[in-house]
Amino acid sequence: MLRDITLGQYYQTESVVHRLDPRVKLVTTIAFIVSLFVVDNIAGYALAGLFLFLVIRLSKVPVKFMMRGMKSIAFLLVVAVVFNLFLTQGEVVVSFWKLRITKEGIYYAGFMAVRLVFLIMGSSVMTLTTTPNHLTDGLEKLLNPLKALKVPVHEISMMMSIALRFIPILLEETDKIMKAQIARGADFESGNLLRRVKSMVPLLVPLFISAFRRANDLATAMEARCYRGGEHRTKMKPLVYQRRDYAAYGIVCVYLALCAVIGNILF
Repeated sequence: MLRDITLGQYYQTESVVHRLDPRVKLVTTIAFIVSLFVVDNIAGYALAGLFLFLVIRLSKVPVKFMMRGMKSIAFLLVVAVVFNLFLTQGEVVVSFWKLRITKEGIYYAGFMAVRLVFLIMGSSVMTLTTTPNHLTDGLEKLLNPLKALKVPVHEISMMMSIALRFIPILLEETDKIMKAQIARGADFESGNLLRRVKSMVPLLVPLFISAFRRANDLATAMEARCYRGGEHRTKMKPLVYQRRDYAAYGIVCVYLALCAVIGNILF
């Protein structure tokens, strides 16, 4: 299951989306997430799904690879659907014992499931098509105006980049520890929920020790290279907008305009 988590991974291939400026991908991702909360009808989600499908096709990232990431949020998805299904008031469709399923509950549960899936897949496209270094540069450029308010923009961007980079590393480390403990007789699958949680304790201790060791090694390496923050630092490859980036901004603006029209007119 740990291998199914795609967040923070980078998929190496040649595509238009990979070549886009990281600032464009960051802004597009934020705009897409906002659009999911603007629309609240079938037409709006159909438009969002079409936009996401086209971006995935242009990115040349296999859909099967992206769908693997959905397995990691299956529990969260089920909980969100169940809560909306049984706790939404309205016209009762099915009733048994003290539980009632309403027409409005089915409506909101379906939209919640679609919204959550689109949210994860849309965010995954950005990390799968952007290296951590480019993501850091793009985020730092976007947050550059905050330097006037004495906000440590470079440090914040670097921390977020390191966090994303460490996700697949820690997942790989967790997988190795689990296999080592299973070989020694550990059981992480059988038993009730409480027993499974208790069985994870021996896994968390070496994982935290490994994480702190890696963090210490990284800090030592940065100090050995005389890292002093973002002041007076230059870029080997400065970010410069190309024609394709402006075209991408134009497409995003058209998409947001359509979402606003559909969200206000259609019901």
